[in-house]
Parts: sequence; C-alpha cells; structure tokens
Amino acid sequence: MKRSRPNIRDVAALAGVSHQTVSRVINGDERVTEETRQKVEAAILQLGYRPSSLARSMAYGRTFTLAFVALNFTDYTFSSMLDAAESEARQHNYFTLAISAGENSNYAELVNQLFGHQRVDGMIVVGPSLVEHHAELAHEAPVVCITPRRISDLPHTVDSDNRQGGWLATRHLLELGHRNIGMITGPQNQVSVQERMEGYCKALQERGVTSPVEWIVEGDWSATSGYHAFEALYPQGVSAIFAQNDRMAIGCIRAARDHGVNIPEDLSIIGFDDIPLASYFDPPLTTIRQDTAELGRQAARLLLELLKNPQLPPRHTVIPTQLIVRKSTCAFQERR
Repeated sequence: MKRSRPNIRDVAALAGVSHQTVSRVINGDERVTEETRQKVEAAILQLGYRPSSLARSMAYGRTFTLAFVALNFTDYTFSSMLDAAESEARQHNYFTLAISAGENSNYAELVNQLFGHQRVDGMIVVGPSLVEHHAELAHEAPVVCITPRRISDLPHTVDSDNRQGGWLATRHLLELGHRNIGMITGPQNQVSVQERMEGYCKALQERGVTSPVEWIVEGDWSATSGYHAFEALYPQGVSAIFAQNDRMAIGCIRAARDHGVNIPEDLSIIGFDDIPLASYFDPPLTTIRQDTAELGRQAARLLLELLKNPQLPPRHTVIPTQLIVRKSTCAFQERR
C-alpha cells in the first residue's frame, strides 16, 4: 500500500508541538525558540516533509495580491462574493486575482504552481470541493475558506447560517398551514446541504410534523433537477416544496406550469439564495436570502487581518440568513 505524503500535522505530532508552531517555523517566525525550531526541523527531515510551493511563496515578502478561487464566476453566488471581496481588498491597496478552477481534476497542483511563481500574499477559496483540496494548505499559509467550518477542521472560515435558513424556509410554510412539505436538496454529501436539511427537520419536529423520506428528493443545484423533482414530489400529495437553491425552485415552478399546476394556489414553493432573477420571475419567488456580498466582504477582511497577524486564533464567521416573502407561497388550500 502506497504511503501517503507526510503533512504538517504529522510533523507536529512527531515534534510534540502544535501545527501552528510548525507553520511558524516554516515561515521563519523569530518568536519560536531555538529548541523548538530544532525539534521541528528534525521532524521535517525525518519525515521528508516538504511544504507546498504556495506555502513557501507566501512566507516571504508581500505582493499585495490576493487570490480568489472558485469553480466558476458565471454563477451569481460566486461572482457576487468576488465583487465584494475585491472591493474590500482595494480599500487596503490589495489587488485580487480571480481563478476559475472549473472541473479540472489537476487544478490544485496548477494553483500551487501558479501561485508559487506569482507569490500571492493570501487566498480565499470558495466551495466544499475546492476547500478539500486546500485543507492542508489552510493550516500552513494565509487562507480563508467560504464554506461550513465542519469541513476538514479548517482554521478560518466564513459561511451563511444554513441551518437557520432551512429552518426559516420550513417554518414559513408551516405558518401558512402546510403540513405535507417536500424538499429538493443539493448533493447530499455537501455539508451546507446537510445543514439546510437539519433546519428543515428541526422546524418540522417543533410542530410535531413528520416527513416521509420519499418527500426529500436529491437534486444537483440545476433548474433541470428541480423540474424532475417536481414530477417526483407533486404526485405524492405535497402542498409545499422547499428547494435548497433558487435555480431548482425555478425549475420546479416551470414543471408545475407545464403540468397545469398553479403556483402558489395549488403548490407553494420557496427557494434559497435570492438571486437577482428571483424577484423578476413569474410568480416572484419567495426565498431565503444569503448575503453573498457580505460573505465575500467578511472573507477578505478576515484574510487581511490574518496577513497582519499570522498568529490570529481560528475564527469562524457565520452570516445570518433572511426570509424574503414574495408571491410563490400562500396559505394552504385543499387540492381541487
């Protein structure tokens, strides 16, 4: 069996210090005692540990350049975060380099090589799939992740209150008199999806309402998956659906229209995100607003603070969500 490459935590365990102390030694922090430095360097030599090129490049000098990495920037959620982070960085005389990772499986190595040459001072990473690639780096260098903190024991994160959002959406439907409430999730291996599901279940439990597992349908964030989820849920007698993002909610509404189902009289639908299209759709979409601009802004502020103080204790910022009531939900009515 091939042995995995040693990481910073292996070095810390062998040297009998914290991974933060190993990071300080790698970064040349003069506050580390000579005895501790020698123990860490001996552990590094014994294990054959090699810090990533990105971690080394970040350790020396300042370029006043920050990297912002996301899967793509065609998605409003990511572009909104980038705009806000870029604006915040500009106020502190930092330039922001936007990197679209796409679906490239070798992306992590490409990022390390690129930043190893360009020497960015720090990095913001968005989304669970990308964060997993950089979980180790987040303990070695100035990296802030916009993602739930439960992923990979990350030291510095910013995220929306997904649990609260799922609870707000479901409570709204319950207060309208709905009891048969279906849900369209994103990919259920994602922590944010699990947290929104937890909020949904909590709201139902508080009202003594049960939900069969068949009323929870997994989507992939696309409008198409929302369309197909409607076809799976509506025949089961649900009177309301909570879609975990607006695109799936919009796909669900389109399917309802194609099947002669009136929204919201026959079926109430609530989304999550509050993308710009939500208020212009027909009917205007009731949704849970997550403040994507504030997520980007807070991530940039945290990263800038981390650059000023590399010994900053782990920080996890959670941004509240907000219920936005429009015209896609109404009081429960018996099916005709």
